[in-house]
Parts: sequence; structure tokens; C-alpha cells
Amino acid sequence: MVTRSSEGITLGFWPGQGKERAGHAFKSPGSEIKTWPLLWPLVDCRHVNHALYQPSHISNSINTTFPLISGSLNGQRRRASPPPPLSTQFLNLIFTSIGRSGLIARSMDHEIQATLLRRDDVEEGDLKGRIWDESRKIWRVALPGVISRVCAFGTIVVTQSFIGHISDVDLAGYALVQTLSVRFVNGILLGMSSATETLCGQAFGAGQHHMMGIYLQRSWIIDLISLTVLIPIFIFAAQIFKLLGENESVANSGRHISLWFIPFVYNFVFSLTIQMYLQAQSKNMVIAWLSIFQFGIHIPLSLLFVYKLNLGVGGAMIALSMSSWFLVIGEFVYIFGGWCPYSWKGFTSAVFKDLFPVVKLSISSGVMVCLELWYNAVLVLLAGYMENAEIAISAFSICLNINVWEFMISLGFLGAACVRVANELGRENAKATKFSIQVLLGTSIAIGVFFFIICLTFGKKLAYLFTDDEIIANIVSDLSLLLSFSVLLNSISPVLSGVAIGAGMQGRVAMVNFVCFYLIGIPAGALLGYMTNLKVKGIWIGMIGGVVTQTFALVYMVWTTDWDDQVKRASDRLNRFYVKTSDNKEIR
Repeated sequence: MVTRSSEGITLGFWPGQGKERAGHAFKSPGSEIKTWPLLWPLVDCRHVNHALYQPSHISNSINTTFPLISGSLNGQRRRASPPPPLSTQFLNLIFTSIGRSGLIARSMDHEIQATLLRRDDVEEGDLKGRIWDESRKIWRVALPGVISRVCAFGTIVVTQSFIGHISDVDLAGYALVQTLSVRFVNGILLGMSSATETLCGQAFGAGQHHMMGIYLQRSWIIDLISLTVLIPIFIFAAQIFKLLGENESVANSGRHISLWFIPFVYNFVFSLTIQMYLQAQSKNMVIAWLSIFQFGIHIPLSLLFVYKLNLGVGGAMIALSMSSWFLVIGEFVYIFGGWCPYSWKGFTSAVFKDLFPVVKLSISSGVMVCLELWYNAVLVLLAGYMENAEIAISAFSICLNINVWEFMISLGFLGAACVRVANELGRENAKATKFSIQVLLGTSIAIGVFFFIICLTFGKKLAYLFTDDEIIANIVSDLSLLLSFSVLLNSISPVLSGVAIGAGMQGRVAMVNFVCFYLIGIPAGALLGYMTNLKVKGIWIGMIGGVVTQTFALVYMVWTTDWDDQVKRASDRLNRFYVKTSDNKEIR
């Protein structure tokens, strides 16, 4: 589209045609190139429109329309049909100015294409205004993510509360299954799904909206196969727990409860990936509302099955599975019902192409997250070897659940960090990426300080939400100081992990997690727990030591990252996985 005004000629294209229509010649829909009135005679509208609708001929259009530019861009000193020397100098000066204002050429597959680049720097202006603008973008992703994660994990905690008032042995069995088996499986699926977060976030930033639906379908295939392979963990739970040396009564209770968890864990395949798919395009508010509905119906369902129908532990688990699948069904209705018209184009066989690189990224993502989530599980396992294992496991798991519940808020910021970093890298804006990281950390730390004070003040009272046992409540109260510091640390490391996911650096974080948690944290916790009189408190101190080490390592990693290089890596990754739209079946 070419328009003329008193300001000059405007080259652009119609909103909604995006990169696919413009052949990636322009960075975003609605972009414009403005020139001066003096250049009107130099612009041939036929060539401009031809360039917009025929991307492969952009270089020819430039050669015809702007001979001086095309010559210099191809490394040649060509001139237009011999102009006077003064005119040549004058036009060169004008075109140099145009280049500085945004019109440059990029070599792509050895062709010269006209590209309008976004400004690479963060907009200048009032610092408060920039922080406010970035905060709005962060909360637009983080708030729905926080609500959905708190509500989703809240259903697990509510179920634990109902079971805890039925039997202490069943409470310990539930804690064992939920902390070991469910967290083990959830860690793998959450980690592998974070590859979806990386790819969808960068694709959205680059304007490749149709690729997001393909990435989502690929993640369903990978996660579904992975979970099915892991189901024997639930079927043979009692044997596994006994092999690990757990108390026999707790292990037998865990066997019964673990079978009830099987229909529940299958919702992870869809709920985790869809949430990442929607939040990458800032549409995850619908998940927040669905999660509130899920939590709202979970409590009356639990009351119905546990107390009205007297189904006991089985009733609590039925309520958990039903409420979790309500969420998934709502997500399906939203996606398939047409609320994601640009990113969901229907099911396609293209998901089976280039699947291996996605699997590779998913595995590295899975290892990164699993090493962090399993860390707490191993510590619960260590607590199970102590005297009065039922009390130790129950007290430790209550503290961990409080910690993890607050961690759900941090995961909301992890998601926001991933989306903001991935979007800005997809837009090739390194400085905006760094500024977003700074605002994210500041906001998350402020929230962490608030919950640090809450846990420090109400430690013992929180325990009575889960148990009526005075001994367990006293142990939880004794651990409240350590719990408070854990909550504070939760406000830093998840955000940095989200930054790594957004940039696709999961492999490096996996190495950091392994060293800090398994070579430092767990040995320190075992040493303090068994070689001193600290017991459960010693295990927790070791856990905090591992988290502190991880936090410093991640801060150093993010601080020393070359974000301009990450921009290039993101571009290469998107180009490798790119699938053209339905009007062009070619795969690249």
C-alpha cells in the first residue's frame, strides 16, 4: 500500500496481513516507511506493491526503485543512469538518512530484502513511565498465571486437608505420593512443556502466530507418550516406597492413593501446555477464570464425596480428578471454539515433521525443571528415614506445601519472565529484554518480602489448616523461620529460571540445578539431619543452602549473558522450525 501526504510517501501494508503476506519484509503488521516529498518522483508504486505481494522479488523492486541503495547494499558502487555529481551526493545523503531512520537491507538466503526494523533500544523517556509500562505487560501475564497456579495447587492442598482429617497414616501416604510420584511426573511434564513456552513465546514475538498451534500439538504428542511410559510409577507405588525403605503402613496407604492419582495426572498433558500456549499470546486470563471455577467447585465436591457419600479417601481423590478435568474441558472449548483464530488453524500432519529437535529441547527443559522439583522430593524421602517417620513426613510435607503454594505465585512470574523474554527476543530487542528482567526481579522480590513476614508471623497457625495433631503443629512452628527464608528465595530463582526458559537456555540451568541441589544441598541436608540433633530442621537448612547457591549461580549466568547473541539464536531457532502457511506447503 502506498499513500501520499504532505509528509511524504508512506509504504506499508494492511493490518492482519502480517509477516506471511509481506514475506518477512516488515517486522510487524501496520509498519510504515516514510520518505520525503522530494522522493515522490523516485518511487514507482508498481514496484512497491509488487515487493509487498511478491516477497521473492523484493530485491528486484529495490534495484528498480532505489538504484543507489541496491547498489550499495550489494557491495557495489553502482550509480543510476549518470546523474550529475551534485545530485548523486545529495541523494546519497538522503538515503543515508533513510537508512538511519529504519530502512536497511538484510541478507537472507543470499537475497537482499527490504526490512523495516524495530528500534533495538528501549524507548527513551521517563524511567517511572517505562517501569509502569513494563509492569503492566508483566502483570498481564503474571496475574492470571498466579491465579491459575494457586487455584490448581490449591485443589491438591484442599484434598490433603480433607485426607488429613480422616487419618494421619493416609495423610502421610498422600504426602508421600504427592511429593514423590506426582511431583516426579509433574516435573517431567512441566519441564518438557516449557519447551512449548520457549517456542510459542518467540514465535509470537516474531509474528509467526500459526506456528503456535503446531508447537502446541507437538507438545501434546511428546507429553502424552512420556506420561504413559511413567504410569507404572503409580501402579507399583507400594513396592517402590518399600524398596526405598519407607514405613510399611505409609507405603500401603500410598499404593491405594497412587491409583486414584492416575486420572488426575493425565490432565497435566493438556492443562500445562495449553496454559503456556495461551500466556505466550497474553490470553491466559481465561485460564484464571477457569481455575477459579475449578477451585470453587472442588470444595463442595470434596464435601459431597467425603462426608455426604462417606467415600473417605477415595471420595477426596474423585473430587480432585473431576475438578481438574473441568479446567481442561474449558480450555478445549476456548481454543476449538474460535477464540484463537490466528494461532490455532486446526490439527495438521505438520506436527510430525521436525519433531526430534522439539523433543531435544523438551528433554533439556524437563531435566532442568525435574532437578528442581525432585529436590524437595528427595528431602521428604530423607525425612521418612527418621524416627517417628509419620510425624516427620507430615510436618515436613505441610511446610513444603505452604512453600510450594507460595511458589505458585513465583511460577506466575516465571511464566511472565519467559513470555516477556521470549517475546522481546522474537522481536529482536535485546535492550528491552534486559529491562524487563530488571522489573521482573524487583516486583517478585517485593512480593517475596511480604510473604516472608506472613510465614514468620503465622507459622504455627498455618499448620492447623492441615492437621489437628499438636506435635506436628509444633514441629511446623519450629520450622517457620526456615520456611520464611525459603519463601523469600522463591521470589528470585524462579524468575531467573523463567528468563532461561524464554531464551532457550534450559541446558545450562539444568547443570546449575544438578550441582547446587544434588552435589551441595542434599549432602548438606543429610549430614545436618542425621549427624546432628537438628533432624528435620537440618534437612531444611541443607535445602536452603542448595537454593542459595543456585540463586547466585543464576544471577551470574543472567548477568553475563550476551543478549544480542541470544537474539540471533532465537531467530535461528524459529527459522529452523518454521512451517509456511496453508497457501504454501513448503516446509523449512
